[in-house]
Amino acid sequence: QVQLVESGGGLVQAGGSLRLSCVASGRIFSINFMGWSRQAPGKQRELVAVIGSGGSTDYADSVKGRFTISRDNAKNTVYLQMNSLKPEDTGVYYCYTTPPMSWGQGTQVTVSS
Repeated sequence: QVQLVESGGGLVQAGGSLRLSCVASGRIFSINFMGWSRQAPGKQRELVAVIGSGGSTDYADSVKGRFTISRDNAKNTVYLQMNSLKPEDTGVYYCYTTPPMSWGQGTQVTVSS
């Protein structure tokens, strides 16, 4: 199993920035992809960004140009730099890895207008 611990969420005004971090432990040798998803109140969870072990990245259209995902394999950590935040970015952000499929406990991001 892989254990994931997120940090870095909080309250920010629209247009501001936040940086999320997620540290992995456990069966980290098996991890290929690391990513972030989010869930807004009353909505389904959506994938936000993912990064492969080789550094390839992919983003949801709604965050392209504003969010940047990166990883430090030496620290078993994945980051999500979020700039130009909008109220619609509000939600609980979850870190995930695969394989095996593992989820963090989530960190709240609130963007005020």
